[in-house]
Amino acid sequence: MANIITKLKKNIRKNKLNKEKANEKNISYEQKLARRRRALIRRGVLTVAVVAAAVAIVLLYLEKRSFNNFQILHSSEQEDVVSTQYAEMNGNILRYSTNSVSLVDTSLNTLWSESCSMENPIADVNGDRAVIGDQDGTTLILLDENGITGNITVSYPIVKVRAAGDGMAAAILDNGDETWINFYSTDGSLIAENQTNIEDPGYPLDVAVADDGLMMVAYQFIEGSDTTSYVAFYNFGDVGQNEDDRIVSGYTYEGVIIPQIAYLGNGRFAAFRDDGVTFYEGTQIPKETETIEAEEEIVSTFYDEDSVGLVYKNTENDENLYVLKVYDTSGNLILQKSFNISYTTIKMSGNSILLYNSSQICVISGHGVQKYAGSMDGTVSNFFKVGWNRYLLVMDTGVSVIKFS
Repeated sequence: MANIITKLKKNIRKNKLNKEKANEKNISYEQKLARRRRALIRRGVLTVAVVAAAVAIVLLYLEKRSFNNFQILHSSEQEDVVSTQYAEMNGNILRYSTNSVSLVDTSLNTLWSESCSMENPIADVNGDRAVIGDQDGTTLILLDENGITGNITVSYPIVKVRAAGDGMAAAILDNGDETWINFYSTDGSLIAENQTNIEDPGYPLDVAVADDGLMMVAYQFIEGSDTTSYVAFYNFGDVGQNEDDRIVSGYTYEGVIIPQIAYLGNGRFAAFRDDGVTFYEGTQIPKETETIEAEEEIVSTFYDEDSVGLVYKNTENDENLYVLKVYDTSGNLILQKSFNISYTTIKMSGNSILLYNSSQICVISGHGVQKYAGSMDGTVSNFFKVGWNRYLLVMDTGVSVIKFS
């Protein structure tokens, strides 16, 4: 009996030792697995960091690099450049004239084409949506990247047109004593029409439209001997249905002219005044947020979704004629640069600043690096960016897609 008990005790101790060894092995395996996982994570993080650093170095090099020449990637000499106009449209090119409207890619291949009839077409593009109107005529066309979505015949001559990113559009119509601001749905149906009076709220100088039925209008009127501007925000959604004329907010500026306004995106608006720029923000009831006061007389303005730019004459004694200043939508100065190009057009295009006249083009990066400046053989009528180091150049000799080299 004693022997049996002794053997049982030995077996129990043996099993206990085996279990402890097994647990130690399991713990050791889990520790090794955890260490291996940590090593893989560290290796992955290091790899990502190295790749990110390499990409940053390449982008910095490309950002600071300047070019002395360009090459033509694609060209079309058959274009009627006298009557045809062009605009960048979400990575493609909107082409419109008195008798047709089409969309072409950056290789100048036609994606679609439809006929129209206009005397003096004007267009506004917002992302993959656009509106084309017959200035001083009564034809209005709404379209997207797949073709025309709506045809409209308006009651009075068209002055200006604006497109919203969701396909809606606005138009200023003028019939002498009467001025109308109409708002249209994506299919061309009329959402709202507003008749304005020269005395109250004034003559509409410009209109801007956001998504979801929000519209901004800049009016001008004479009060006594002073010029006064009034900026009104209309909401054609639920928020504005109980407001007079659907005006949800408005701001009066005495002695100020506001010839241009813009919707910048993400509920942000800008009013370009003769004495600076005022910003507004809000997706339902926009409020004034910041004003940039002009230091000198403003020569030109330009903007994109994230910033606005002002050009002044250079008052310092150097060889540069102008100085440009770019601000973010909080009013902070993010770029200042002097330049010496007698430009006729300046614009933001693809995060770059483009300047040109009839015989010269210039590209300045968003960080102020002059990427290219040169003279053209022929007459330049339009110039804008269509991709990374890809530009559409419209001249009297034809249309080309170029890259700098």
